[in-house]
Amino acid sequence: MAGKPILHYFDGRGRMESIRWLLAAAGEEFEEKFMKTREDLEKLRNDGSLMFQQVPMVEIDGMKLVQTKAILNYIAAKHNLYGKDIKERALIDMYSEGVADLNEMILYYPFLPPGDKDGRLAQIKEKARNRYFPAFEKVLKSHGQDYLVGNRLSKADVHLTELLYHTEELDSTVLANFPLLKALRTRVSNLPTMKKFLQPGSKRKPFDDEKCVEAVKKIFS
Repeated sequence: MAGKPILHYFDGRGRMESIRWLLAAAGEEFEEKFMKTREDLEKLRNDGSLMFQQVPMVEIDGMKLVQTKAILNYIAAKHNLYGKDIKERALIDMYSEGVADLNEMILYYPFLPPGDKDGRLAQIKEKARNRYFPAFEKVLKSHGQDYLVGNRLSKADVHLTELLYHTEELDSTVLANFPLLKALRTRVSNLPTMKKFLQPGSKRKPFDDEKCVEAVKKIFS
């Protein structure tokens, strides 16, 4: 029997957080090995663990996977979170990519120079309220089902729920006009596997604060 997946990254959200959320939703326990110094990163590079010299890297089922989308797609396919046919998969991919576009802006936000943060925050709020959230609200309204695709949980629902949480941290009233997104967040949050992950003390990471940002800069500079 294969051991638990091992996640290699720094002790923060970054690009690994979506992987943590998806593994949690799937009910697959995992371990983490945190890089704390540049030497830790160089060791992974030098021993051939990183195909493109980059993290995130996940050891899973005898493989050392890199590239965030590849890792997420493997987990989703393994745990039946990727639709029942290629049409559903296309929709799941499309929705997941939309989520990733906004999430990317949020991901970089803590690492911006102080003078750039106000402008980026305004941009995040505007795009969430006027572009991305209305689009997802419309999808849910169009079919009246509990989940985005095929009336069953998929990776798109997990990614969107993660995005809703992260956006609310920056704009507490962002969901005021999106009742179906609120309902989706509650529905996903109440799944037994997610309930556990959302409790204090889980492997879910807090917002990347200044201490985390400085630690990351030391590793990657």
